[in-house]
Amino acid sequence: GIKEMNHSRYWIEKLNLQPHPEGGYFREVYRSGETIPKVCLPERFSGDRVFSTSIYFLLERDQFSAFHRIKQDELWHFYDGASLTIHIIDPDGSYHAEKLGRNPDEGEVPFAVVKAGAFFAAEVNDKTSFTLAGCTVAPGFEFADFEMPEGKVLLEQFPKYEEIIRKFSK
Repeated sequence: GIKEMNHSRYWIEKLNLQPHPEGGYFREVYRSGETIPKVCLPERFSGDRVFSTSIYFLLERDQFSAFHRIKQDELWHFYDGASLTIHIIDPDGSYHAEKLGRNPDEGEVPFAVVKAGAFFAAEVNDKTSFTLAGCTVAPGFEFADFEMPEGKVLLEQFPKYEEIIRKFSK
Protein backbone atom coordinates (compact mmCIF):
# COMPACT_ATOMS: atom_id res chain seq x y z
CA GLY A 1 0.00 0.00 0.00
CA ILE A 2 2.32 2.73 1.29
CA LYS A 3 5.22 1.73 -0.97
CA GLU A 4 2.93 1.69 -4.02
CA MET A 5 1.44 5.07 -3.13
CA ASN A 6 4.94 6.49 -2.75
CA HIS A 7 5.67 4.98 -6.14
CA SER A 8 2.67 6.72 -7.74
CA ARG A 9 3.76 9.99 -6.07
CA TYR A 10 7.21 9.40 -7.55
CA TRP A 11 5.74 9.19 -11.07
CA ILE A 12 3.40 12.16 -10.50
CA GLU A 13 6.38 14.24 -9.38
CA LYS A 14 8.97 13.01 -11.91
CA LEU A 15 6.61 13.28 -14.89
CA ASN A 16 5.08 16.55 -13.63
CA LEU A 17 1.52 15.18 -13.86
CA GLN A 18 -1.50 17.41 -13.18
CA PRO A 19 -5.08 16.52 -12.11
CA HIS A 20 -7.18 15.36 -15.09
CA PRO A 21 -10.80 16.59 -15.55
CA GLU A 22 -12.11 13.00 -15.87
CA GLY A 23 -10.12 11.70 -12.85
CA GLY A 24 -6.49 10.79 -12.15
CA TYR A 25 -3.42 12.70 -13.35
CA PHE A 26 -1.98 13.48 -16.77
CA ARG A 27 0.41 15.52 -18.86
CA GLU A 28 0.52 15.94 -22.60
CA VAL A 29 3.97 14.81 -23.73
CA TYR A 30 3.61 14.93 -27.51
CA ARG A 31 1.75 17.15 -29.95
CA SER A 32 2.65 16.78 -33.60
CA GLY A 33 4.09 19.87 -35.26
CA GLU A 34 2.11 19.14 -38.41
CA THR A 35 -1.57 19.79 -39.04
CA ILE A 36 -4.36 18.10 -41.00
CA PRO A 37 -6.72 20.73 -42.46
CA LYS A 38 -10.42 20.42 -41.50
CA VAL A 39 -11.36 19.87 -45.16
CA CYS A 40 -9.33 16.61 -45.12
CA LEU A 41 -10.91 15.28 -41.91
CA PRO A 42 -14.24 13.49 -41.36
CA GLU A 43 -17.16 15.89 -40.80
CA ARG A 44 -17.30 15.13 -37.05
CA PHE A 45 -14.21 17.36 -36.53
CA SER A 46 -14.92 21.07 -36.03
CA GLY A 47 -11.55 22.33 -37.25
CA ASP A 48 -7.95 21.53 -38.15
CA ARG A 49 -6.19 18.87 -36.02
CA VAL A 50 -2.55 18.02 -35.51
CA PHE A 51 -1.51 14.55 -36.74
CA SER A 52 -1.32 13.05 -33.24
CA THR A 53 -1.09 13.78 -29.50
CA SER A 54 0.01 11.66 -26.55
CA ILE A 55 -0.34 11.92 -22.78
CA TYR A 56 0.90 10.16 -19.67
CA PHE A 57 -2.12 9.08 -17.60
CA LEU A 58 -2.02 7.86 -13.99
CA LEU A 59 -4.83 6.57 -11.77
CA GLU A 60 -4.35 5.88 -8.05
CA ARG A 61 -6.20 3.25 -6.00
CA ASP A 62 -9.96 3.91 -6.24
CA GLN A 63 -9.67 6.86 -8.62
CA PHE A 64 -11.33 6.25 -11.97
CA SER A 65 -11.62 7.82 -15.36
CA ALA A 66 -15.34 8.62 -15.75
CA PHE A 67 -17.29 7.56 -18.84
CA HIS A 68 -16.48 9.90 -21.72
CA ARG A 69 -15.93 9.69 -25.44
CA ILE A 70 -13.83 11.37 -28.06
CA LYS A 71 -14.01 11.61 -31.85
CA GLN A 72 -10.73 9.70 -32.42
CA ASP A 73 -9.40 6.22 -31.72
CA GLU A 74 -7.45 6.22 -28.45
CA LEU A 75 -4.45 3.91 -28.14
CA TRP A 76 -3.54 2.82 -24.59
CA HIS A 77 -0.02 1.71 -23.61
CA PHE A 78 0.80 0.13 -20.24
CA TYR A 79 3.87 1.52 -18.42
CA ASP A 80 3.88 0.69 -14.70
CA GLY A 81 1.90 -0.33 -11.61
CA ALA A 82 -1.13 -2.60 -11.43
CA SER A 83 -3.33 -3.61 -14.35
CA LEU A 84 -6.20 -1.39 -15.45
CA THR A 85 -9.65 -2.23 -16.79
CA ILE A 86 -11.07 -0.08 -19.57
CA HIS A 87 -14.88 -0.38 -19.69
CA ILE A 88 -16.12 0.28 -23.22
CA ILE A 89 -19.66 0.86 -24.51
CA ASP A 90 -19.51 0.89 -28.30
CA PRO A 91 -21.75 3.16 -30.41
CA ASP A 92 -23.88 0.07 -31.29
CA GLY A 93 -24.62 -0.34 -27.55
CA SER A 94 -22.46 -3.42 -26.94
CA TYR A 95 -20.14 -3.59 -23.91
CA HIS A 96 -16.67 -5.06 -23.58
CA ALA A 97 -13.67 -4.57 -21.34
CA GLU A 98 -9.95 -4.41 -22.06
CA LYS A 99 -7.46 -5.32 -19.35
CA LEU A 100 -4.30 -3.25 -19.75
CA GLY A 101 -1.29 -4.75 -18.01
CA ARG A 102 1.74 -6.99 -18.34
CA ASN A 103 0.33 -10.41 -17.46
CA PRO A 104 -1.09 -12.20 -20.52
CA ASP A 105 -1.96 -15.23 -18.34
CA GLU A 106 -4.50 -12.97 -16.58
CA GLY A 107 -5.96 -11.79 -19.89
CA GLU A 108 -3.97 -8.54 -19.81
CA VAL A 109 -2.45 -6.81 -22.83
CA PRO A 110 0.19 -4.05 -22.87
CA PHE A 111 -1.64 -2.23 -25.70
CA ALA A 112 -5.37 -1.63 -26.20
CA VAL A 113 -7.57 0.43 -28.51
CA VAL A 114 -10.77 2.32 -27.77
CA LYS A 115 -12.51 3.08 -31.06
CA ALA A 116 -13.69 6.59 -31.92
CA GLY A 117 -17.16 7.36 -30.57
CA ALA A 118 -17.21 4.65 -27.88
CA PHE A 119 -17.94 5.69 -24.30
CA PHE A 120 -15.20 4.48 -21.97
CA ALA A 121 -14.16 4.54 -18.33
CA ALA A 122 -11.11 3.10 -16.57
CA GLU A 123 -10.23 1.78 -13.11
CA VAL A 124 -7.15 0.39 -11.35
CA ASN A 125 -7.68 -3.33 -10.70
CA ASP A 126 -5.67 -3.36 -7.43
CA LYS A 127 -7.20 -0.68 -5.17
CA THR A 128 -3.99 -0.50 -3.09
CA SER A 129 -1.95 0.39 -6.15
CA PHE A 130 -1.88 2.67 -9.23
CA THR A 131 -1.59 2.42 -13.00
CA LEU A 132 0.67 4.50 -15.22
CA ALA A 133 -0.34 4.38 -18.88
CA GLY A 134 0.10 6.34 -22.06
CA CYS A 135 -2.77 7.42 -24.30
CA THR A 136 -2.18 8.35 -27.92
CA VAL A 137 -4.84 9.97 -30.07
CA ALA A 138 -4.89 10.52 -33.85
CA PRO A 139 -5.86 12.95 -35.25
CA GLY A 140 -4.60 14.93 -32.27
CA PHE A 141 -6.82 15.62 -29.27
CA GLU A 142 -8.65 18.90 -28.74
CA PHE A 143 -11.19 19.50 -25.96
CA ALA A 144 -13.79 20.19 -28.70
CA ASP A 145 -13.60 16.42 -29.39
CA PHE A 146 -14.32 15.47 -25.75
CA GLU A 147 -17.73 14.66 -24.27
CA MET A 148 -18.39 13.55 -20.68
CA PRO A 149 -22.16 13.27 -20.16
CA GLU A 150 -23.74 12.97 -16.73
CA GLY A 151 -24.59 9.47 -15.59
CA LYS A 152 -28.34 10.03 -16.04
CA VAL A 153 -27.84 10.82 -19.74
CA LEU A 154 -25.87 7.60 -20.22
CA LEU A 155 -28.49 5.63 -18.24
CA GLU A 156 -31.21 6.80 -20.63
CA GLN A 157 -29.11 5.65 -23.58
CA PHE A 158 -27.80 2.37 -22.08
CA PRO A 159 -30.16 1.26 -19.26
CA LYS A 160 -28.84 -2.33 -19.25
CA TYR A 161 -25.42 -1.09 -18.04
CA GLU A 162 -26.86 0.79 -15.05
CA GLU A 163 -24.50 -0.72 -12.47
CA ILE A 164 -21.32 0.13 -14.36
CA ILE A 165 -22.56 3.58 -15.46
CA ARG A 166 -23.44 4.53 -11.87
CA LYS A 167 -20.02 3.34 -10.70
CA PHE A 168 -18.02 5.29 -13.28
CA SER A 169 -19.97 8.54 -13.83
CA LYS A 170 -19.62 11.93 -12.24
